[in-house]
Amino acid sequence: MAARIEHVVTSGVFSLDGQDFDVDNNVWLVGDDAEVIVVDPSHDPAAVQRAVAGREVVAVVCTHGHNDHVNGAVALAAEVGAPVLLNPADQELWAQAHPDATPDGELSDGQVLRVAGTEVRVLSTPGHTWGSVCLYIPDLAAVLTGDTLFAGGPGATGRSFSDFPTIIESIRERLLTLPPETEVHTGHGDRTTIGAEAPALPEWIARGH
Repeated sequence: MAARIEHVVTSGVFSLDGQDFDVDNNVWLVGDDAEVIVVDPSHDPAAVQRAVAGREVVAVVCTHGHNDHVNGAVALAAEVGAPVLLNPADQELWAQAHPDATPDGELSDGQVLRVAGTEVRVLSTPGHTWGSVCLYIPDLAAVLTGDTLFAGGPGATGRSFSDFPTIIESIRERLLTLPPETEVHTGHGDRTTIGAEAPALPEWIARGH
């Protein structure tokens, strides 16, 4: 079976800087009928495990360290026997959600993960957090952007560990250079494409978010 991308939505609370927000998160599974990579298992690890459906989990990958993207990672990894991977630049954020656990491995720019005969390339895209990464899958013409890029603009940068000029540079240099037909699978909300978003870059810069 060819690799594919599957989707689960979970709901919970995002907490940062003393504020709480109710959120719906996209959890992505990349793989085939035998093995998968799970990306950003949030809020409800049991629901994510049901979606895994007994397949081998090669890795649990966190695109960044915000609690609503990592709070299910440790429990899921323990159940499926997989390593949790995170860019170490987000260790401080990770510790807010998991003070008694550490990731099993690191993510770095240019790293290649392999699942179901398919390459998943790690792109360093700081800005939403210092350690944010995106996952580009050339064979599937897709990129999983976490909270770096959404339909309609960049991820939020008004809180701790974030910076607007940095996220703009990441989007301009690392994402908008991908083929325009590349489908963007976001951390929250609807999918989009690189081609649909690229023309709006000047507007985002002008509005400052």
